[in-house]
Amino acid sequence: MTRWIKDNSLTLVLMLMFAASLVGQWLTGWRVAVEDLQRHGQAAIGPLIYLSDPMFISTVFENWESEFLQMAVYVVLTAFLIQRGSSESKDPDAPERDRLPSRNSKAPRFARVGGALGWLYAHSLGIALGLLFVASFLLHWTFSAKAAAQEAAEHGRVGVSALAYLGDPQLWFESFQNWQSEFLSTAALVVLSIVLRQKSSPESKPVAASHGQTGA
Repeated sequence: MTRWIKDNSLTLVLMLMFAASLVGQWLTGWRVAVEDLQRHGQAAIGPLIYLSDPMFISTVFENWESEFLQMAVYVVLTAFLIQRGSSESKDPDAPERDRLPSRNSKAPRFARVGGALGWLYAHSLGIALGLLFVASFLLHWTFSAKAAAQEAAEHGRVGVSALAYLGDPQLWFESFQNWQSEFLSTAALVVLSIVLRQKSSPESKPVAASHGQTGA
């Protein structure tokens, strides 16, 4: 058990941080919602009821959407584009890493086949991240539309349909405010890793590596 925890410690710690942050968002968001209801003379809701609030669900997937977009774009772009000197870029002077189908008997089964299955496996990481982005965007969009319709009804107005809400500036404001920060942070990591180091991290070049060395 101790060996298993050590072998999976990075994922375990990240998932614990994710769970703690999600619980924190839930409880603080609930308190904000309760205070808003009280200001409008309405009855407070419990924390479990808040879990089904369209605005809460929308904000969760709004953030997931931007993260999966960032990772999908990053994985795909680094397959084609380079940044010389960055640990986050492949070395343009190195030989092609992947020769498919692989003849290595220890390679995953789908890496040893050609055709459509081999192509799908060779691009499966980017595809999976792209699909997670699409799913998160769809959930952000639909629940944001429900939240907007709910707010309109509270003010005696008629809300728009989910399809019509796809053209609402609010939806795209919510998306773009997250997308721009994700792309900026990724670009910062790519550029800063040229001259800065983090000892023992696979995301950094060795501390003694030259600034011109490309790739970790």
